[in-house]
Amino acid sequence: MSHTDIHVEADNPWILSDTAGTALLHDVPWRRFAVIGDSTAAGTGDPVPGYETLPWADRIARWLSTAHPDTSYLNTGRVGALIAEVRTEQLPALDDFRPDLVYVTCGGNDLFRRGADLATVEAELDELCSAATETGARLALFTMADAFTGKMTPLQPLFAQFADSVRRIATRHDAILTEFWNHPARLRPDWLSADLIHLSMAGHAVVAAEIARSFAQTANADQSSRLVH
Repeated sequence: MSHTDIHVEADNPWILSDTAGTALLHDVPWRRFAVIGDSTAAGTGDPVPGYETLPWADRIARWLSTAHPDTSYLNTGRVGALIAEVRTEQLPALDDFRPDLVYVTCGGNDLFRRGADLATVEAELDELCSAATETGARLALFTMADAFTGKMTPLQPLFAQFADSVRRIATRHDAILTEFWNHPARLRPDWLSADLIHLSMAGHAVVAAEIARSFAQTANADQSSRLVH
């Protein structure tokens, strides 16, 4: 890794400052933000010098809370959780929390299991998303980045297909979809943690920024649609 590859938060072109993130979320309508899923939801990741140790969902929650002090935030993400476990262990919390925006991110652990069947994983994730939207909340999803390297390289084709699954699910549920599969930042040496699986805190910072942009774009599009009609 050369010196020119090293960035900190202040000069990383892909991330947002707290001021910028807060401003971007100023006009979004959501005030009850929930996140359910596996370690990606929970915010697992190695610290990176020059970056705040703050996972993507917590960054989003901070920006929302600064822009809208009445914001409430729930994150039940658990390391190692399978889709079925998210449904049985985490979904019930949404009934009490009553979110208006729910992020669902899981499925990777299911695919890591020997003999995993992609069609089954997609069906289970779709059912989980259906149940999550029964709360009345807007659904949000993102595709994992194509950052498969080293020991993880053989899994790239399977996860490419899974990215298509996530896109189909997002379409079926009119979800806010943030794309990371081909995001340029995925090629940075600080995108992943040492395990080559989880995002680093630098990666989390990028994910938070792109999700905030997706939220703002969706809110603006929804508002424009209402004005037209």
